Amino acid sequence: MSPRNPQSSEEKALLKRAQQYLPGGSTGNFPSAFEEGFIAQKASGSKIYDYSGNEYIDYLLGSGPMLLGHAHPAVVSAVTEHLARGSTYFLTSEPAIELAEEICRAVPAADMVRFTTSGTDATFQCMRVARAFRRRDKVLKFEGGYHGSHDYATQSVVPSLLPDFPEPVAGSAGIPKVIQETMLVAPFNDLETTSEIIAKHHDELACVIVEPVQRIIPPVPGFLEGLREITAQYEIPLIFDEVVTGFRLAYGGAQEYFGVKPDLAAFGKIVGGGFPLAAICGRSDLMRVYDATAVDEQGFIPPVGTLSGNPIAATAGLATLAELRKPGAYEHLHNAGQRLRTALQKTLDQAEVPARVVGVDSVFDVYFSDDEITDYRSTLNADGKMMRKFNRLLLERGILKGGQKMYVSLAHDDDDLGCTIEAFKEVAEQLQVS
Repeated sequence: MSPRNPQSSEEKALLKRAQQYLPGGSTGNFPSAFEEGFIAQKASGSKIYDYSGNEYIDYLLGSGPMLLGHAHPAVVSAVTEHLARGSTYFLTSEPAIELAEEICRAVPAADMVRFTTSGTDATFQCMRVARAFRRRDKVLKFEGGYHGSHDYATQSVVPSLLPDFPEPVAGSAGIPKVIQETMLVAPFNDLETTSEIIAKHHDELACVIVEPVQRIIPPVPGFLEGLREITAQYEIPLIFDEVVTGFRLAYGGAQEYFGVKPDLAAFGKIVGGGFPLAAICGRSDLMRVYDATAVDEQGFIPPVGTLSGNPIAATAGLATLAELRKPGAYEHLHNAGQRLRTALQKTLDQAEVPARVVGVDSVFDVYFSDDEITDYRSTLNADGKMMRKFNRLLLERGILKGGQKMYVSLAHDDDDLGCTIEAFKEVAEQLQVS
């Protein structure tokens, strides 16, 4: 692969302006921006380009929403056509109705849908719905689980302190201590400990929220099924955070893929086709808390959001889902991901680099560790310095990925996969001599 171009004067100037006007010199989503800086200029299909003339095979994919690849013609055409009708109305639109209808057809748990603009707000709203419905305050989440950046979600995401379960640890400055008092934390994939916590606190719990695949860690056999069973036993709403897994693992999301049906689910990323849109969906009796005519005043949640259900975002989402319904779409996606995962593990094994490739076919990554990875605490012994070197060496070879995720898209073709696998081999040799 061609060596990466040195940083251009244009990119240097943009980075300097970013340092002046943006805290930390970035929009916050990818704050490191790599050691020497990286400003995205454009993207198309499986490729993204910087201002120094470098082309990268993109496995970041906007942090996951670009499942079709960037600037897919069907999405661009649909959005361009609808823009002539106006960009937002603060009124119910046909695209929003059609997208809600399609989500309900696709997702096992979806009887009704409420739109919002981000995955963070979708998980927050799911918790609020459960609290309003159950008339309880506490929420159980899992250590290491990421549900966005609201105060409840940031509890015990990447804690350096490891208290006994179910005590939470605030993951950000500026969070009131009272928030911690409403959160309980359990270990992912440990059904016994989780069940004990639920049994002890069931009368205080409004809900349990879980990523069906926690970051990239899959559920062990029986974990999601057991979680569904015990929450149903105590009539506690179970929330699946499908912001990442929705329409990625299967058309019906992780709940279709694993065969476990929650009571509520948060969708984001893919459902908006790369535009700011997310969705809360679930059982109709739970979702009725958004309907002032269906519940009393104490049980009602005002649903106002200026851009919620935005017609342009809904149009992009509809165009994206239409492409995903085409025959062979998910077969292609899973085959591509499986090829990359297998090649990465094989390459690192042959280089005798201690590593575990973890995840599912369409979203995965590697932990540089000999330990089995099943929950947050099992990741802590992985070599973070090696991971940063791995990411940097891939970038130098034209492969862009996130800090701890590789997203696969339908736009990744055989040439992309072949180039990526060759880069894996070159990088493994460099890691071997570390």
